[in-house]
Order: sequence, then C-alpha cells, then structure tokens
Amino acid sequence: MTATLTNNQLNLREEYENTEIQGILNILDSELIGLTPVKTRIKEISALLLVDRLRQKLGLASSNPGLHMSFTGSPGTGKTTVALKMADILYKLDYCRKGHLLTVTRDDLVGQYIGHTAPKTKEVLKKAMGGVLFIDEAYYLYKPDNERDYGAEAIEILLQVMENQRDDLVIIFAGYKDRMDKFYESNPGLSSRITNHVHFPDYSPEELLQIGINMIEEQQYQLTPDAQRALMDYIRVRMQKPLFANARSVRNALDRARMRQANRIFENNVGVLTKSDLVTIQADDILQSRVFTS
Repeated sequence: MTATLTNNQLNLREEYENTEIQGILNILDSELIGLTPVKTRIKEISALLLVDRLRQKLGLASSNPGLHMSFTGSPGTGKTTVALKMADILYKLDYCRKGHLLTVTRDDLVGQYIGHTAPKTKEVLKKAMGGVLFIDEAYYLYKPDNERDYGAEAIEILLQVMENQRDDLVIIFAGYKDRMDKFYESNPGLSSRITNHVHFPDYSPEELLQIGINMIEEQQYQLTPDAQRALMDYIRVRMQKPLFANARSVRNALDRARMRQANRIFENNVGVLTKSDLVTIQADDILQSRVFTS
C-alpha cells in the first residue's frame, strides 16, 4: 500500500506508517536508556529523509541528502546499536538496497606493505555495498608521523567511494570526540563529505544502573535489592578508574557476577536447587570485584 496521491497531495501519516520507521524509532526510545540528544538527532535525520522521499513522489527537485555520518563518544555509549537502527531506517526509506551494517576497524582496511591496502579496502567496500559501513576508531586510519603507514591510501579510496557511490553506500565514522575532531581537521576532504554529526554522551550512574538491571533481566536473572545497591557502588567506583567503557563495563561486571554466582552455588550446594537459587544475583557476587580492593 502506498501513500495517497490526490491533486499533488500526500498523506504524511500514511507514508510514515508504510515505511515502518515509526517502529524502529519506538524501539530506540524504549530499549535505549538515556541518550536523549542522540534519539532526537536520529528522529531529525529520519524526518529529513521522509520529507525528501515525499518530494520525490511529487516530482519536486530533490538532491540526495548527505547520508555519511560521524558518531562520537566514549566506548559503550550505544554507537554500534544506533548504527544498526540507522541502517534499518535507511533501508525502510529506500536509501540503501540491503540495510546491513558492516563494522570494521583500521586492521580490516589497511595493509602492512605496499600494494596490500587497496585490495583490503576495496574488499571491505564490496561487502558493505548496499548498506552501511561502520568504521570504529576511525582516527587510527591517519598516522601522519609514520611515512611507511598506508592509512592515507585507505582514506583516499574511501573518499572516492563516498563521492562517486554515495547512492549505494553510507559510511559512519566513529570514535572519541576529541580524536575525531583532530582527524577531520587533518582530512578536510573527508570532513566536507560528512553532514550528520551525532555525539553520544556518557551515561549517568543512575542510567548505567538501569542498563545493568535490563541486561540481567534479559538473561533471566534478577538482582536482590542489596545487589542493586552493590552494583550502583561498583558503577560509581569503576567510573573513576581508567578504561571505563560505560555500558560495556557494566556488562563485563555482570558477566563476572554471574560467574561468581555459579561458583557460589557449586561450592555451597547441598543437593536441591530452586529456581530462585539459579536466577538470583546477590550483593556479594558483585562486591567481590577487585574494583573494591584495588
């Protein structure tokens, strides 16, 4: 079913529902804790693309809006998750043929000797065509102090594809904001081809606690009230330590808590186990973390 066209009119609500992007945006709202600026920006991009699609249906002049993007923020702030949803949106709105997301890093694109980089980069681009290419920690592509580095060659190939095949591939560059800013300053040709910049803020301790609760419930576990308080204590302490990675660090902590719970059950089991025994994470399962002792 297509949108109703009558006397150069379109039913916006019908078109919106037909594309199914409303469901994707609703999932972003419901499944992602916090990230209000990110959700708002994705909705704005979606609205632009939908209006552009409507203009095309009415035969109005419409140049393909710039789709290449930059996602900046610390690790574990949801960049890859949002990129997956963005690929779905682009597919539903007919801005990409397949809607798949291919995630790569420098090692997937750059070779270690002369003549190696171009084939590697082109092979990645071939796999990504029709979808979205997500380049994590993209600033590692550029190493101006190393004359024998071939990252610049990969960037040149990416630039050509971003310009000449922009109707068949969307590229998202991602990484820490300060490093990405320097990366774009050093590559003005690259920066000029990116029109959508989305920054992912760090989560608050309260948001991370809710993310942790959601994670553990998805795996059919539950935290006792004391365990929830212990997890909040863990988050506050861990945030002050090096290499903190937001939701990723919380996930790692819960994985270790599950392992301690399993060992506790194994060591203390006297025979019969209940369902509650198997699903409950206790405070001590979290408080045994070396974060509290180091």
